Amino acid sequence: MAINTEKNSYTVIFAAVMVIIVGSLLAFLASGLRPRIDENERFEKQQNILYAMGVNQNEGEGSVSFIPTDIVEEEFAKYIKKQLVVLGTDTKEREEAYLIDMKKQLNIIKNGDEAELPLFIGEKDGKEFYIIPMYGKGLWDAIWGFISLDKNMVVQGVVFDHKGETPGLGANIKLRFFMDDFTGESVLDGNRISGISVVKGNNDPLNNDKEDNQVDALAGATITGNGVTAMIKETLKLYKPYLETIRTK
Repeated sequence: MAINTEKNSYTVIFAAVMVIIVGSLLAFLASGLRPRIDENERFEKQQNILYAMGVNQNEGEGSVSFIPTDIVEEEFAKYIKKQLVVLGTDTKEREEAYLIDMKKQLNIIKNGDEAELPLFIGEKDGKEFYIIPMYGKGLWDAIWGFISLDKNMVVQGVVFDHKGETPGLGANIKLRFFMDDFTGESVLDGNRISGISVVKGNNDPLNNDKEDNQVDALAGATITGNGVTAMIKETLKLYKPYLETIRTK
């Protein structure tokens, strides 16, 4: 007997079958690709942590070149001397602390519980770097990154990324000209650990003043810039008890 393809019931059944088939295929592919996805995420975190402390393959003023994935694990082990979990002023070493999900830890804090905050101590050319992960909100979606400090609470480097900021505007937080402005800036306001503000019209477009706690804003990206400001300040507030134990007074 021929199937009547004109009936509404046929359309509904056909659509349901296709949804099941396509959904099953996607689930199968996602499961099969999960190990590779996890590996790529691991490499990306290592690349970002190293970039924040100045370990990269940048060439020229505009280049943003991370350590290649085929050698990043080796370089990570070379430069990152300790991986810590911070609980107030207390710390404990933990292997692969860099895999801790900062977003989840911030949600734990919002619920009033004690979170585990990862921090990394790197060493390059005889100098120590304290690298801290950050997570915040931009205009459209999440923004995140890492900030590297020395014992004087001076920024040694940053790296930013985003999920959905506007191309050519807020998305520029991940470009070299913006990230480089943070290097050399103090996060101290007087004797207080404060942060760095992304400020429109801060009268220092060349960023020569490294004691004003400010960098020049991105044109047309005020809300994203405000998100970066809030992300840095909120992160430093969380890590302040530990940072006070290591900073040079």
